[in-house]
Order: sequence, then C-alpha cells, then structure tokens
Amino acid sequence: EALETGAHDPNQRGFTVQNIELTLSGNVDPYFTAIGHVIFGIDREGESFLEVEEAYLTSTALPANLQLRGGQFFTPFGRLNPQHPHTWAFVDQPLVNGRLFGGDGMRGPGMQLSYLLPLPVYAEAMVALQNSQGETMFSFRNAPGESLFGRTLIERRVEGVGDLVVTPRLTTSFNPSDTQTLLLGVSGAFGPNGSGRSARTELYGIDLYYKWKPLETVKGWPFVTWQTEVMTRRYDNAADGTFPEEQLRDWGGYMQLTWGFVPRWVAGLRGEYVAGENGDLTDPLRERRVRVSPNLTFYPSEFSKWRVQYNRDDVASRDDLVHSIFLQWEFLIGAHGAHTF
Repeated sequence: EALETGAHDPNQRGFTVQNIELTLSGNVDPYFTAIGHVIFGIDREGESFLEVEEAYLTSTALPANLQLRGGQFFTPFGRLNPQHPHTWAFVDQPLVNGRLFGGDGMRGPGMQLSYLLPLPVYAEAMVALQNSQGETMFSFRNAPGESLFGRTLIERRVEGVGDLVVTPRLTTSFNPSDTQTLLLGVSGAFGPNGSGRSARTELYGIDLYYKWKPLETVKGWPFVTWQTEVMTRRYDNAADGTFPEEQLRDWGGYMQLTWGFVPRWVAGLRGEYVAGENGDLTDPLRERRVRVSPNLTFYPSEFSKWRVQYNRDDVASRDDLVHSIFLQWEFLIGAHGAHTF
C-alpha cells in the first residue's frame, strides 16, 4: 500500500475495486451543456464511499472564441491530471502526479475561461480560478490539523482572490505530417498553502504528446504514442516553534510509450523519476523514487479491456527493489462521449 500514490491505484494485495464511475451528461439549453461524474469506491477496510468527482457547466455560444466552465472540475494542469482513470494507459497514476496533486488529483469548485487563438494551428489559452482547500488541493490549503512536511497545517480562510488557486495553461497542436500529430502544453498553478499565514505554493509543468498513425488503419491500429510530463513545485514551509522557515523544492516526471502493434493489442512502457531538495528528504512524500513499468493491454471490444502490468520500484529508503504485478479488468456500459485527443 505504501508504494501507490493514487486514490484509484491498487491499494492492497489481493483485489481492489479501483473506480466505479457514473457519468451523466446532456444539454441544459442552447447556451450550456452539463456533465457530472459520480464515483463509488471501496476502501481497503471494505467500506464503501461516494464522491462527486466532477459536475460542471460548459458554455456553447460565447462570442470571440471564448468558452466558460463553472462548477466542480479537474484543474487544467498538464495532460494527465484532467483525465479520468479509464483513459489512462497504465494501471496507476504517475508518481509525480501523486506527489504534487495528491491521491485524488487536483480538482475543486471554480470557474475556467478558455480562448481559442485565431492562428493557423490549434492554440488555446485558459485560466482557472478554484478554491484552494481540502485534500484535492494537496499542495495548497490541505486539511487543517493534519501534519505535512513536518508542519501542522493551519486553517486559512478565503479573504480575497489571493487565497484561491490560479492556474494558467497554454496548449497547441499541429501535424508535422499527414501521419503525425504533436501536442505541447505549459501550465502553472499559484496559491496559498496551510503551513503558515503567508505561505505560498507554486507549480510549473511542461507536457508533450505525440501520435503516429498511418493513413490506412484497421480500427485505428497500428499506432505509436509518446507522452511526457515534467513538473516542479516550490512550497513555502513556514516557521513554527521547532523548525525554521524553509522553501521545499520537488520535481519529477515520466515518459510513456504505447505501441498498438496489431488490432486490439497495445504494449506500453513507462519510466518515472521524482526527487526533492531541502527539508526532510526521508519523508515518504518527498524521497527519491524511480519506477519502470511495462504493460500489455488487450481490447476484446471498445467496451472492455484487460491489462497486465509490472512495476519495478527503486525507493531511496529501501535497500531492495520492490516488484509488483497487476491484472486489471475494465468495462463500460451505456453511451460514452469521445475523449479529448
């Protein structure tokens, strides 16, 4: 259990129900669409729980290439954070996402404004403004009273815009050739954290996604994808009666390749690295880790998939390597909208 950082990752030896998701979507009126994702889960003690993962409106008729979103939604930081687990190419989330965004991913209530730039290639600028408190804002105003990075977190109320999380993002996409697509993105997130009255957190990230697919395919096969994200965090750890003030720096990233070599079969390989600077580097949330994960996925149909994955973990606090094997089964029933490319 100590190896996996995501709330939807396998959480025990034996069987894990990673995610049961109910999706509701539809048109509100000529001006807005709405979507909601309700999550049911079972923890390692066997207790069931329920959470509203996302529930938001999206405008459809704003002028000047603008789009507005409002409600509870995943923060538009990087490529993987806004995605749901059933779209992942691997069983578990990358280590850097768990370290910077926490187990549930970075999300919260707020508003987002997007602008499609009038350029010959796709380019979109967006900025989100969201509440900064709770476990889903792990690097910001996390749960008061709990300990994080050697400090007991305090309660900080919202007194102005500066007490919210501001997340700007710029993304672009173009086709180097008729068989290739490349997406690039840069993100930032800025807001308060709970270690002190004036403590702040800054997140920065770069992401890249590349896909090759020939002009003639069989149900989308063959294909090759390459996805990479690199992120860093600067976290003000405020002084208390025992420890002086310090600025913690953490960074990491992952690179994953997938190869759809014949119809219904996909092979994947992911490499990851996370590390920290300053502060207590023996903290499990900050120590150096390296992970390598090959996997193989079979799609009996577009509504289900089977996946086998192996993880090789190198953890700084352990003298030996840790080996894990997962067998994952996922299925879908009912109508399902297209995923973002």
